[in-house]
Order: sequence, then structure tokens, then C-alpha cells
Amino acid sequence: MRPSLSMCLAAAGLALLAGCSSPSVITLNDGREIQTLDTPEYDDESGFYEYELLDGKPGKVNKDRVRTVREL
Repeated sequence: MRPSLSMCLAAAGLALLAGCSSPSVITLNDGREIQTLDTPEYDDESGFYEYELLDGKPGKVNKDRVRTVREL
């Protein structure tokens, strides 16, 4: 009984985490768009938005180049 209970709890935890992600689109001043897996985070110290691309690679862009950030 314990292995199945722990597996159910683990599955529920993963489902909860997957439901929390909010894919977003960053629109740059030149009209290009960057799709991200989650809402980009702004780093005050560096002045960059940091995000994760659809292929899982990290990325960042200077806030001066960003026109809008919106959730999908």
C-alpha cells in the first residue's frame, strides 16, 4: 500500500507543478517574438529579463529591448 500511495502523491505533485507554469511571449522593440516556458523574471541588478526557451535552454534579454511580456 505504501509504494502506491507515495507514487500517487508524487504524481499529484508533478501535476500541480505542471499546472503552475505560464508560457509567455516576449515581444521585442523590433517586432520579433520569443516564446518562453514560464513567465520571465526581471533581474534588477543586471537589467535583464531571464527566461527558459521552449527547448529548455536559458535565455536573457535587456529590458530596453522589450516592448511587452504577455502570458499565453
